[in-house]
Amino acid sequence: MQRGSDRLSVHRDEEMKHELQGLLRSGHPTRSTEWHDPEPSAEDDPQIWGGPVVPGSPQASLATVRQELGRILGRGSFPAHPRELARALRRRNAPDALVDAVHRLSPEARYANAAELAEAVVAGAG
Repeated sequence: MQRGSDRLSVHRDEEMKHELQGLLRSGHPTRSTEWHDPEPSAEDDPQIWGGPVVPGSPQASLATVRQELGRILGRGSFPAHPRELARALRRRNAPDALVDAVHRLSPEARYANAAELAEAVVAGAG
């Protein structure tokens, strides 16, 4: 049954299926020219496969916690007290462990940026 929304003909569809057959069977690119292959990840790429950054876990260094807090909160959230920052993290669907770590900080403290907040969070979790 032809629906009319196909962008490719039956012949082109079969040709593409044949081109992908080697990749699907081998599990790695089968091209002879490397420039077609995707680049491997770099050393400084964020480790998205490890799950969310949780203070106190082995992959949660100061740099990764700072990056995660900066990414989620942005500049507009600072300066602020920990309770305000915890509310902002919760509104932006941050991991619960990160929200709890910020919420446990001293309520009198005031943080000017993500770097100061990350230092306090990592010191409190360590």
